[in-house]
Amino acid sequence: MITFSISIVLLVLGYFIYGRYMERVFEIDPDKKTPAIEKEDGVDFVPMHPAKIFLIQFLNIAGLGPIFGAIAGALWGSVAFLWIVFGCIFAGAVHDFLSGMMSVRHGGESLSEIVGIYLGNGIKVFMRIFSVVLLILVGVVFVKGPATILHDLTAMNVSYLIAIIFGYYLLATLVPVDKLIGKVYPLFGLCLLIMAVGIGWNLFTMDYHIPELTTDMFRNIHYQHKPIFPMLFITIACGAISGFHATQSPMMARCMTNEKLGRKIFYGTMITEGIVALIWAAAAMSFFGGIKELGEQMSLPNHNAAWVVKEVCNTMLGKVGGILAILGVVAAPITSGDTAFRSARLTVADACHYSQKSISKRLIITIPIFAIGFLLTQIDFAIIWRYFGWANQTLATITLWAATVYLLQRKRNYWTSLIPAIFMTNVIVTYIFVAQEGLGLPMTLSTIIGAITSLIFTILFFQYKKKIAKTDRHFDR
Repeated sequence: MITFSISIVLLVLGYFIYGRYMERVFEIDPDKKTPAIEKEDGVDFVPMHPAKIFLIQFLNIAGLGPIFGAIAGALWGSVAFLWIVFGCIFAGAVHDFLSGMMSVRHGGESLSEIVGIYLGNGIKVFMRIFSVVLLILVGVVFVKGPATILHDLTAMNVSYLIAIIFGYYLLATLVPVDKLIGKVYPLFGLCLLIMAVGIGWNLFTMDYHIPELTTDMFRNIHYQHKPIFPMLFITIACGAISGFHATQSPMMARCMTNEKLGRKIFYGTMITEGIVALIWAAAAMSFFGGIKELGEQMSLPNHNAAWVVKEVCNTMLGKVGGILAILGVVAAPITSGDTAFRSARLTVADACHYSQKSISKRLIITIPIFAIGFLLTQIDFAIIWRYFGWANQTLATITLWAATVYLLQRKRNYWTSLIPAIFMTNVIVTYIFVAQEGLGLPMTLSTIIGAITSLIFTILFFQYKKKIAKTDRHFDR
């Protein structure tokens, strides 16, 4: 309980201390007009109340990520707390804050367009394709999951349920952001928070033993014998750092009315998500009696993260917990799925410089995206999920490198994003070389390749820094 309590306190302190520092690094300007004011169009650029934006952003970036990822990460033990806390404060929240504020400064542009400005046109073209593919994968993941769960609850045909969810997605993607998302999402976001607070309260007040962080926890205790590095850092994404967040931030960047709200909306929602992830990791470690017992339960057929959520909520929160569990494993992923498709529409529209004010123009982009998404629902869910996890962290890594160049060009403290960028480069390269869905090479060789790749990128960055310095001296003369 001591490790868990300290972790919660550190995340809160991180918001107030490091979050404020990041505001100074970025140089927030409260007097500068935001895209919501300059480009208001009644569809995507719509000024909204800060509390609504916070809850929408929280739900957009969270969904089931900090729940399912934290439950899966709990199989490595309390070492997962370290990644959630320090990853969230120094990587995830920095990533979300900088990507969100860069979008604000660039007129609400999508992630791929912003990355292209700082990493070049080649990367921009790659990011346009890569981010749209990732967003469609997210939408597909959050169609099949809820449809399968609803099938188990109602015995309705899965294909029929998928069609219903796609119909809702189409509506949510097309209508103005304040008409459906702005009205429903704050309520769902609040429910997700209430569920986490209820679980957290029970962890403190009931007789649950949360494992402490000891030196013994730094060995591989995963029941499938998966190494901590790099597997843990891919498994727990949304609770620590997630590239998907950077695709969602431009939606709320188009609704903010003042730059001073950036820390609350971007840095703050990530810290909140980190707290939710901590609570669910702790619940998973303690609910069944320990980490070993959690592994034994998870190894049984159909005992997945959704099953854990249902068991924990029903036991800790009673009838209310049962309702919240259904909301969590059905409504939360659906709300992340529809914003994923909406972000895909905006990304394509920004790339093509295609106005989205009329519904006919929105349909021209939306229909092909949904057609691709529907075809992907026919592929095995497990395959899609494995590649989504790696693609998600790769997107986060690219975003961090773009943010580092942004800060360098403005003579700000680029180390704040450079250090997590180097670390995440090592993670994603090592993972794709060692994982079975990647190249399946030996762990030692994969680790060496990851370290060398990180070193190469770091050298390239400092060469670029020297080039920038020479250019500045030239203009000074």
